[in-house]
Amino acid sequence: MNPPLTIQEAVSLQGMNTLAVPASARYLVDIEEPGQLGEALSWAREHEQSVLILGGGSNQVFSGDYPGLVIRMVLRGRSWEQVDDQGAVLLLKAGENWHEAVLYAARSGYRGIENLALIPGTAGAAPVQNIGAYGTELCDCLESVTALDRATLELKTLSASECGFGYRDSLFKRRAGQYVILEIRLRLSRTAPLNIGYRDLQDYFGDADPTSLTPLEVAEGVMAVRRRKLPDPAVLPNAGSFFKNPVVPHEQFLALRERFPDVVSYPVEEGVKLAAAWLIDQAGWKGFRNTTVGVHNRQALVLINHSGGTGQDILALAADVRQSVLDKFGVELEMEPGIVGKA
Repeated sequence: MNPPLTIQEAVSLQGMNTLAVPASARYLVDIEEPGQLGEALSWAREHEQSVLILGGGSNQVFSGDYPGLVIRMVLRGRSWEQVDDQGAVLLLKAGENWHEAVLYAARSGYRGIENLALIPGTAGAAPVQNIGAYGTELCDCLESVTALDRATLELKTLSASECGFGYRDSLFKRRAGQYVILEIRLRLSRTAPLNIGYRDLQDYFGDADPTSLTPLEVAEGVMAVRRRKLPDPAVLPNAGSFFKNPVVPHEQFLALRERFPDVVSYPVEEGVKLAAAWLIDQAGWKGFRNTTVGVHNRQALVLINHSGGTGQDILALAADVRQSVLDKFGVELEMEPGIVGKA
């Protein structure tokens, strides 16, 4: 039997989003057991309330109050399945802290997600963005996602191929509102090579033999590199990387390189991926700050709320940065976080 739903009214969301922008929910309910989710969605339908699914609040910008029901996924639990000499499947409930899960796997000797250490948020939110860092993406090891279809209230298990993963993209993002993720399964290895090919990790580990490293040592290296570049949201409110690295056609890249020989780029299947941080830095935004918000002085991809800014303040700054990059380079940046409310 499910615990009874406790629906709160007029709840502040400022402590539930990593940008720490002021906002409140007309109603809020915490989901601690899977069966409660269907009840909460039915309640919202009966009371004609819109619904917002909230995890760790690390990838959303609240532009104002939310007028409906916020469903916060706080399902906890992790376990190992299909364990053998080569690896295992790690099951994570949606409300599990992602970084803690990475360290749990690495300490247990399993490889596959150690490069994703220190990414804020919950396990349930990880597939939505197909989180990635330092040469690794979640889709590299994700086996399946169990989600509730909001239209039918039926549980579905989707394989990795059915999740439609792309760069910072997925079926769950493209069909926002259709599914609510309850748990994910990750296939991890005990023997797969560790990935320290990313330049920052190469610099950190120096001449170390990758075969001599443990997944925990790689996770600790990733944490050290990230801490040098990225602010802790608990200390300086932010939503991590605010813009995607844009991909442009090869012809456009060649024309851009003619004008800017030092442009930072990476070849990809679709064309050429540009470093958004370099574009923003070259447009003069790195270290910018006004009275409430700004751009981090060590990582131009990160917008920060340094002095009580609102979601509208963050979005106004983002719009200025995007326009400036478009004017200078002819490249349009796309925001990573979603916007709750009016842009």
